[in-house]
Amino acid sequence: MFIRYLIIALAVCLGAVCPVFADGADSTESIRVTQKGVTGIESIDTLTVNEWDIPTSHNSLPITMLLSILPGGGQYYTGHYVRGGFITGIEALLFYEVYINKSWQKDRIYEQAKPYQDSVAMMTREIMLGADRDSLPSLLEKRHEYATRVRELSDKKMEQEDLRTAENAWLFGLHLYGMFDAFGIWYHNNHRSVELRSMKKAILLGLIPGVGQMYNGEFGKAGLLYMSFIGASTSIMTSQHMVNYYLKRKHVLGAEDETSEEYEKIQERVTYYRKNRNQYIWGIALIYLYSVADAAVDALLSDFDNPMHMAVLPRLEGGVQALFSIDF
Repeated sequence: MFIRYLIIALAVCLGAVCPVFADGADSTESIRVTQKGVTGIESIDTLTVNEWDIPTSHNSLPITMLLSILPGGGQYYTGHYVRGGFITGIEALLFYEVYINKSWQKDRIYEQAKPYQDSVAMMTREIMLGADRDSLPSLLEKRHEYATRVRELSDKKMEQEDLRTAENAWLFGLHLYGMFDAFGIWYHNNHRSVELRSMKKAILLGLIPGVGQMYNGEFGKAGLLYMSFIGASTSIMTSQHMVNYYLKRKHVLGAEDETSEEYEKIQERVTYYRKNRNQYIWGIALIYLYSVADAAVDALLSDFDNPMHMAVLPRLEGGVQALFSIDF
């Protein structure tokens, strides 16, 4: 009984957007799709759409792709200002972080390290020129202290440089996503289709990252996948680079004194970057599995919006009747 009333309620609510057939002969007439993305039913085709999928009169593919070289340019050209603004804002922040802030931090480290480097050089000269025996322990201790500060700043510079490389990869991946998304907007505006796609084919193509999404026409999703793979892969390499860097330091210090405070700090850094590397590896594996599943689901639901498979047809003959069918 509840389902019956629910169907009747759906018929009443959607009656404004569905054709009302006066007789039984008209009700059996099939609904034909006159062109891709258009049902032929005015009340359906004139419904407002979400800004995320708004149609556009700017149909030039060369202009779309040319403007997409600029952050968000393709989205602005096609009238998708929210998407364009998001891409522009994130790219601007990453650009500032990679090319301005990181450069300033690098110069700052050089400025901080210069006095300690000069002090190490000065202490080394005094020791080599034959300092008296009483002052030698003091000179060696000071030299070791200054050298430790230089190594700490050098470690910091190495970490920032590797982080800069990873952030630059994410910036490149985001820009690539913007270009894929701009192409997807153009594609959907000109080649929208509600035809059922093969889920088996989508899964097979999905084994190659992004290809399953492109088969389903989801070019924006393919761009997101490539952004994730590029950024995560680079982050794995930079994390492994830091692991190797600190392992060399660890072996040298271990030969001298494994109980020193500096040795423990180096061990902590090795553990930290190993953990980061492993997290990105697991992340890539999960993203890959998700991409295959996403391609399959999108193919399965590719004709979900086709009125030939989902229709509500109210008839006002002795009450309200509705036909509600979903065909996968």
